[in-house]
Amino acid sequence: MGRGIKAGSLPYRTRVYINNQVLIPSSIIKSLGIEKSLFVNVIIRHGSSVIRINGVKLLRNRRALSRQFTIPREIREAFNIMPLDEIEIIHIEPIESGVHVDGMPRN
Repeated sequence: MGRGIKAGSLPYRTRVYINNQVLIPSSIIKSLGIEKSLFVNVIIRHGSSVIRINGVKLLRNRRALSRQFTIPREIREAFNIMPLDEIEIIHIEPIESGVHVDGMPRN
């Protein structure tokens, strides 16, 4: 059937894709209970730097529970994160579904 990535919990080590996106495997999505979350706050480690990224949008494929997010350009440039670099996802926290990234309610 599927050829899923075996990862049960955080922290999780992965690589940055060539398009500057990071995959969160379905097993982690399920264990955190964030299947329906659209935006999350993520804490990653790159080298010796611990980086908090607020309000990243989770991108999804129609047929899979796994999600991807793009590391913002400002973060990539500030911490010299390049495609194929290894990072560690330390923490993922869903943002309330009724509140947008800027704190204003969604319509």
